[in-house]
Amino acid sequence: MFPHRLTDRRAFDIAQAMLEGFDRHYTLFRATSAAAKGRFEREDWHGQQRAQRERIEFYDLRVNEAVERLRREFDASTLSTSMWQQAKLHYIGLLTNHLRPELAETFFNSVTVKLLHRNYYRNDFIFVRPAVSTEYIELDEPALLPTYRAYYPTRETLHATWTRIVHNFQLECEFEDLARDVDNVVQAMMAELGGYRVRANFQIQVLSSLFYRNKGAYMVGRIINGFVETPFALPILHASSHGLAPRGGAGSRLVVDAALFGEDELQMIFSYARAYFMVDMAVPSAYVQFLRSLMPRKARSELYNAIGLQKQGKNIFYRDFLSHLRFSSDKFRIAPGIKGMVMLVFDLPSFPYVFKVIKDFYPPQKDTTREQIKGKYLLVKQHDRVGRMADTLEYSEVAFPRQRFEDELVAELQHFCPSLLEDDGEVIVIKHLYIERRMIPLNIYLQEASPEQLEHAVIEYGNAIKDLAAANIFPGDMLWKNFGVTRQGRVVFYDYDEIEYVTDCNFRRVPLARNEEDEMSGEVWYAVGPKDVFPETFEPFLLGNESVREVFMAHHADLLDAAFWHGHKERILAGHVHDVFPYDPGKRFVHVRRAAVPAAPAAAQNALSVS
Repeated sequence: MFPHRLTDRRAFDIAQAMLEGFDRHYTLFRATSAAAKGRFEREDWHGQQRAQRERIEFYDLRVNEAVERLRREFDASTLSTSMWQQAKLHYIGLLTNHLRPELAETFFNSVTVKLLHRNYYRNDFIFVRPAVSTEYIELDEPALLPTYRAYYPTRETLHATWTRIVHNFQLECEFEDLARDVDNVVQAMMAELGGYRVRANFQIQVLSSLFYRNKGAYMVGRIINGFVETPFALPILHASSHGLAPRGGAGSRLVVDAALFGEDELQMIFSYARAYFMVDMAVPSAYVQFLRSLMPRKARSELYNAIGLQKQGKNIFYRDFLSHLRFSSDKFRIAPGIKGMVMLVFDLPSFPYVFKVIKDFYPPQKDTTREQIKGKYLLVKQHDRVGRMADTLEYSEVAFPRQRFEDELVAELQHFCPSLLEDDGEVIVIKHLYIERRMIPLNIYLQEASPEQLEHAVIEYGNAIKDLAAANIFPGDMLWKNFGVTRQGRVVFYDYDEIEYVTDCNFRRVPLARNEEDEMSGEVWYAVGPKDVFPETFEPFLLGNESVREVFMAHHADLLDAAFWHGHKERILAGHVHDVFPYDPGKRFVHVRRAAVPAAPAAAQNALSVS
């Protein structure tokens, strides 16, 4: 129990030091996110990607700084339990008027668990549940933007209202033709609302910060008309960066590329298979609350992840997981499908995620180490996932109730992962694991698919590999079992232990046989370097099923040609950044823009094509 009195001044100093560490973290986090606007305006795409990677590391750096300070100034590892209890109470008091209390609580947990033994991870010392509400946090500082702005147009002023909405973001670039783009938005809006009748409370609410990712900036909000609320997102792009106009002069201006409406469209933009957004937020919980009203089916943990606060997302996810355990009774089991050589995968049938543990040993053909595998997963976390690689949540020292494990799973863990396992008969502790969204393995999906489903899945599989290649990712192991099918029918890659950068690979054709003996040999008779890849050799492993082969060769035969991979490698090395559209290309306004441009000479038409 907590002491009745706060008796030690050092406890307050500890709490104050903790909060200073968090505030430093969020100041740096927010500054990097706010600077995304300038990078977007300058078309600094490599800088944008670099900032996205580096920002992921901020949190752990600040936690380690706070741990070191507490050890240095307070000899934290020797403090009594009473001191930690008092420090937590002081910390709660300091958060009373804080704009980001939920993030600060998570930071407190991260620092504390690095200083205390696992036996002390309980409510007395850390925030197992939130202690400070995030409801109705007020922005008292005049310099801070509100979470969202509300606009009240009439049918006659829709064009002027949308124009004002765009101008209020104060982008330092001119639009190619904003009047045209606003006309497109108004027409799309009218089509979506079905020729609406204006109600008394007709309004457009828009989040105050644009959402920056890769080469795009997204305006996000909702249209309210009577009892109907319609979520929307407007992607803003540089015309020159997306092949819509030549660089220089008017070509370097902005365009509104599409108008996206409804929860499903926003779910695609905020997918867990995409990179995190850069967003300038004074009150992150208010942004999450607003986004949740647009996408009620998306968990709060995923929304925190999407806006770059992945540690908070992890914290909320784990709380949701513990709650699910309390209200369920099924058992953890070995995940269905072909067992992996590097990862042991298990799941809980009632919970839509899988748990992945790195094995202690691997077959001879897997020349790797645990640290190398962890490095691959970190690469994916920091890289642009282009909607084709599932995000992972990484945890340490996770305790599970032993009675909820099937005996077969326990035996597998004891055999393959003994160094990561503690089992006292009551609790199983796994020292390191990854958690991913559960998908249907593509090989299983193809076995059960109708002809139409099979065709769609094989086309999606090839598209996934091409998207990854354009983003400088070679999957390594391209077998069907390493890809999954989402609820929306999208194919996503999820086995990362063999991925490489395309630019690090040497794509080769299989040399011509020197003689009949070479041609008939079952062994590789030519020299193969450690980074050599022979795309034409993929065919026997992938295309044994004739139905699959027919679809694949009709749509993606180029994946078996080294020239395809060489082309991507050369473009990436030349500095090209792949265009990623997390929405249906048919939604784009590009056809409207092109219709307004006079026919170009044949030699110049390629400059107008979408990359």
